[in-house]
Amino acid sequence: MRIFLYGTLMDPEVARRVAGEDRFVREARPALLPGWRKTLLRGTPFPTLVPEERSVVHGLLAEVSPRTLAGLHVYEGSLYRFVTVPVLSEGRRVAARAWIAPPWRALR
Repeated sequence: MRIFLYGTLMDPEVARRVAGEDRFVREARPALLPGWRKTLLRGTPFPTLVPEERSVVHGLLAEVSPRTLAGLHVYEGSLYRFVTVPVLSEGRRVAARAWIAPPWRALR
């Protein structure tokens, strides 16, 4: 499965600790998510995304196995929804999944 990484999971050490492996980060490709802006969840140091027409989020496009994905879901927890987003990578538009909190939880 393709996932869009834009926060702490871009760090191989964090990925290794929470998912048991970091290959998906080391092999990830640069990616852009147009029409979104990175911000924080209210009252936390954790990032999320909010729609914003003229913004773009820089991140990574990674392929993960079902086992790795299970570990990442546990790490992300119930604060986030796992949604499909259109990402630009290597000159192509591809569908990926990303963890995004409900808009009311985000700082504006």
